[in-house]
Amino acid sequence: MLVAMPEAGGAPTPEGTLLGFDFGFRRIGVAVGQTMTRTAGPLAVVRHGDTPDWAAIAALVAEWRPVALVVGLPLGQDGEESDMSKAARQFGAALGERHGKPVFYSDERLTSRAAAEGFASRRAEGRARRRDAAMLDAVAAGIILENWLTSPAARSAGAPPETD
Repeated sequence: MLVAMPEAGGAPTPEGTLLGFDFGFRRIGVAVGQTMTRTAGPLAVVRHGDTPDWAAIAALVAEWRPVALVVGLPLGQDGEESDMSKAARQFGAALGERHGKPVFYSDERLTSRAAAEGFASRRAEGRARRRDAAMLDAVAAGIILENWLTSPAARSAGAPPETD
């Protein structure tokens, strides 16, 4: 299993379909993206009660057959890790173990805000409805994944083996 931020050195980034995750304690946003087009879009929101809905996540992994997984890493404004960062890393490690896929992490600062602002803008223009707000976590996951896909570091660097 591979685990790293995109700027880490190592093996080349896998090519193909990726799934991105915006981890939260109530909901987990999921997005799908392509390395060829470097684009991503919202896919689903999975519930997270006492534990993530692993069955729903497994169904998405089985359906989309990603070559790798990208998990948003909530860092503080100063770039420091927080308790939420540690929880996202634990989720990513479990995700990689369960599915035997490489896991990469992407700085997710301001992605939830960008998703909310984009929704507010679309709503004001009449292109989104209140019910569309349920997909905000998936939209945030799409932003996380697309940011990772378009970062020069993600294109040129892979990840070293996980060390614990």
